[in-house]
Amino acid sequence: MTSHTPEQLRALYHRWSELWRGDFTHAAEILDPGFVVHQARPDGSDSGAVTGPERLLPEIEQTMAAFGDITITVDLGPIVDGDLISARWTMSATYTGGIPQATAPVGTKISFSGNDILRVRNGRFVEYWTCTDILDGLSQLGAIAGPNGPAHH
Repeated sequence: MTSHTPEQLRALYHRWSELWRGDFTHAAEILDPGFVVHQARPDGSDSGAVTGPERLLPEIEQTMAAFGDITITVDLGPIVDGDLISARWTMSATYTGGIPQATAPVGTKISFSGNDILRVRNGRFVEYWTCTDILDGLSQLGAIAGPNGPAHH
């Protein structure tokens, strides 16, 4: 197992952020073929069945299809501990349409935050745990009732 310096891991996280801005040119370089996304589903199961870039890139493409002017800022981190990298981020974007139940007009600006934890092995990301406040984003689009969105009576 190759160990990496904290600086190398922070640089790798920067390349990770580029994926979320739509630059997939280096996806195969930074994502292990066995890359696993650990994301809880509503039934409590883990979504780790599909692995590799094939698991992550369609999710990024879906996000990019519904939003333009995407800006991702790292609010805290990246924090490096051994082979783990963690960061808190905020995504700001302009809604371009296509989300079912959204009542906000196209052009609505939204912003929501999340946390990433990634494990690195041999210079590539092998595991990803994410916690995204997508409910906040959906409420801003009027797709669900929430503190920042329209209430349904």
